[in-house]
Amino acid sequence: MELLDKLFDVAPLLALFITVGLGYVLGKFKVGRFVLGGVAGTLIVGVLIGQLGIKLDPSIKTVFFALFIYAVGYQGGPQFFQSINKQTINQLASAFVMCFVGLLCVLAAAWMFGLDRGTAAGLAAGGLTQSAILGTAGDAISRLDASPEQIKTMQTNVAVGYAVTYIFGSLGPIIVATWFIPMVMGWDIRTEAVKLAQSISGGRPELDPGQFAAIKRVATRVYKVARSSKASGKTVPAVEANMSKSKIEAIFRDGKEVDVTDETKIKSGDIIAVTGLISEISKTEGYLGTEVQAPPEFQVVEEIREIILTNKQLAGHTIHEINEHVSTDLRRGIYAIRIRRAGHDLPLLPGLQIHKGDELHLVGTPKDLDRVEAKIGYKIPAGAITDFIFFGFGMALGILVGMGVVKLAGVPVTLGTGGGCLLSGLLFGWLRSTHPRFAALPTGASNFLRDFGLAVFVAVVGLTAGPQAFVTIQKFGLTLLLLGVAVTIIPQIVVFYFSYYVLKIRNPIEALACLVGGRSANPGFAALLSKAGNATPVPVFTVTYAVANVFLTLWGPLIVGIITKNAG
Repeated sequence: MELLDKLFDVAPLLALFITVGLGYVLGKFKVGRFVLGGVAGTLIVGVLIGQLGIKLDPSIKTVFFALFIYAVGYQGGPQFFQSINKQTINQLASAFVMCFVGLLCVLAAAWMFGLDRGTAAGLAAGGLTQSAILGTAGDAISRLDASPEQIKTMQTNVAVGYAVTYIFGSLGPIIVATWFIPMVMGWDIRTEAVKLAQSISGGRPELDPGQFAAIKRVATRVYKVARSSKASGKTVPAVEANMSKSKIEAIFRDGKEVDVTDETKIKSGDIIAVTGLISEISKTEGYLGTEVQAPPEFQVVEEIREIILTNKQLAGHTIHEINEHVSTDLRRGIYAIRIRRAGHDLPLLPGLQIHKGDELHLVGTPKDLDRVEAKIGYKIPAGAITDFIFFGFGMALGILVGMGVVKLAGVPVTLGTGGGCLLSGLLFGWLRSTHPRFAALPTGASNFLRDFGLAVFVAVVGLTAGPQAFVTIQKFGLTLLLLGVAVTIIPQIVVFYFSYYVLKIRNPIEALACLVGGRSANPGFAALLSKAGNATPVPVFTVTYAVANVFLTLWGPLIVGIITKNAG
């Protein structure tokens, strides 16, 4: 231990990265469906290693949290602004009320039990499972007119409050959303999910990591045109008109490939490659001829292309409505195989409403995809690079916004670097979705900034907390734990009945998705998704999750501003 102490004194960054590594090892700890997670694991390991008195430059924490929160805002920007519309107004209201009731519970707990600013903010971060509050509250505390000792103690208390209340904060939504409320209301989640899927024409099971759908939605098959075929002698467009949702991709004749144009005529004996929905392509055999093995030299090249939807004329419409109103010539040969929103797969059903910023995964020939790409939005290039011009100005703008101070009911409140970078990220993420030439931050890059930024920030928080953490636990440990239970449970129960009876969100799956999304409860959402057995909870969750991420993060400086008690 003495050797480690000396080593960490010489190279404190060594302690930082060991904390991150061990924290994510501990984060893999799993009981049933509950996983501790890398963030909580890193905080716990950081507090333990911090007993050695690790000294790190405070700016490390500030920089990495700013990177994390900017990436969070950037990724959520398109969905956040898209969610503000008449169709989702009830869901938005439910999410905001959930955040507001959670804030009231934290403030009430702080007033009744005499919690200082840091402990109250930690209670909010853990009880409402919003790790970003660690940064926004800690930054707000650093700007207070208090002694350095008080500031350090309160920043430690933020971390301790989070660590003590986080575990039940993660478990609570799982219990309430997948057991308690369904039991009280007499709902069977799987049955209700199937009903909802049927109401929008379909439904499919959620796959585990490593699994894939063996039955494909789209396929390419090869047929030999029979002498008796009705297609013989007709042009390609005329033949395709008789093959619902299928397209001729290539023609092989007399040992050579023939160019496929609108003037090309099908002949008896031709070998034809046809692509289409499997549900429809099976009808082709009776029209063209028998299915055969493709010649070795016969090749059909297709592409899966990811396109971000930016076309306002398509946004807000269902898949069925788009298929009905878009011309057959335009969409022929193009098939949607996946739609993602805010990192989640959506149920690919006719009744699904698509939003601006959704990722459409389309399959077709490069020529066909080029034809429709500009009418949908813009392609996500495989080799996309970060636009460091906008990234740099975006971060700078966030820091400037965070320096401002406003008064709410006479209480001075500052967003700090965290809150400012969150708003800046939202703005630039939205800008990217509407003007794809600007502010590029590829998904891989933004995921790295988000995950690594949070990991380093939490590690520094834990290491800095050090011995003071155990003092706070001894003083508030059991009280904090019980208050965390209350902050986790009360808002869910209150807001569920408010949403059900006042906002009229009566569909069980949508009501439960609002519940977990409105408090950004990823573990609760995963449990709900598993119980549902299909992706029906995803659309509502993404809307409410985007709203909750913003408001819960902003509660950090608000709590520090409203509560006046300092530590000690």
